[in-house]
Amino acid sequence: MEPILIAYLGIAAMLIFSGIGSCYGTTISGNAAVGAMKKNADAFGSYMMLCALPSTQGLYGFLGYFLLKGHLVDTITIGSAAAIFGGGLALGLVSLWSSLRQGQLAANAISAIGNGHDVFGKSLILVAFPELYAILGVATVFFINTALSAA
Repeated sequence: MEPILIAYLGIAAMLIFSGIGSCYGTTISGNAAVGAMKKNADAFGSYMMLCALPSTQGLYGFLGYFLLKGHLVDTITIGSAAAIFGGGLALGLVSLWSSLRQGQLAANAISAIGNGHDVFGKSLILVAFPELYAILGVATVFFINTALSAA
């Protein structure tokens, strides 16, 4: 297999997994928001903010592509291709998992708000925690890009 194909497989994994995770995460929280609106439609702004959080991981996959695209050349070495593959796979899988779990946390927060509990601020902090791991995935891709640029 050509090294460039290995690199593109990593890019594809990064984009596909992060996008699927964001889709599922926002759907999980969106379903909870629809249910909560039946009880408390006035809190729609809170629901919307919580539903939007799992969508960021898909953007991180897109950002990862822009960080690495300068290295996607026909003359790429097997070492560079393997680094891109590994970074892409890591960011994709971490983003997938963190957005799924973030969507579940957001759904619980939405349910509590829908039931009349004043927990938006505290819940927002808790819902943001899984995001940290996706950000660490982006940082890893950034460091891979930096290492490849220095080589």
